[in-house]
Amino acid sequence: MNIPNSKMWDDRYSSPEFAYGTNPNVFLKEQLQKIKPCAILFPAEGEGRNAVYAATQGFTVSAFDISNEGKNKAIKLAQTNNVTIDYQVGELQNLNFMPNQFDALALIYAHFPAHIKSNYHKTLVQFLKPGGTLIFEAFSKSHLSYNTANNKVGGPKDLDMLFSVEELKADFTNFEFIELEETIIELNEGLYHVGTGSVIRCVAKKK
Repeated sequence: MNIPNSKMWDDRYSSPEFAYGTNPNVFLKEQLQKIKPCAILFPAEGEGRNAVYAATQGFTVSAFDISNEGKNKAIKLAQTNNVTIDYQVGELQNLNFMPNQFDALALIYAHFPAHIKSNYHKTLVQFLKPGGTLIFEAFSKSHLSYNTANNKVGGPKDLDMLFSVEELKADFTNFEFIELEETIIELNEGLYHVGTGSVIRCVAKKK
């Protein structure tokens, strides 16, 4: 399977260390504690730190990414934690998710290429049941200056791959927003998310 950009991620995930650590994202962890265990989807899940955490909390977890190396690390992490996750490798349009399959959707630093990111969002929400929960954290357009000042904080260097509050409102039109804000946070996630950054955080319910 030869997917554009997959080699870059395979190279990053092929090292013994976990690129973004093995602990879950702080915001995701906080939000998962507020909902009952259910069927949840993790797009662009990389090495599995968030998906595995959700599985340890009783969620039924599905995930996907374009990196085989990411999947290999995720499955090993799941085994270490005595849980199972359904992890597929491929592009979204080639995967077999069904409408209304999931009760929750977690987009955690899921930075898709600029020309597909809105379409991906609109496709992904079809898999979420009415009343389902969206949890989102990713770098904002303001983050570019933080990345320039400190490369260790990570994030895309392409402004169009970053997010704004207005973009999320446009992509997730059929949602009731419980939380939607741009904020400055301190990241300490593995090797590639270290330092001060600007993110968009969102929690929303599908109408």
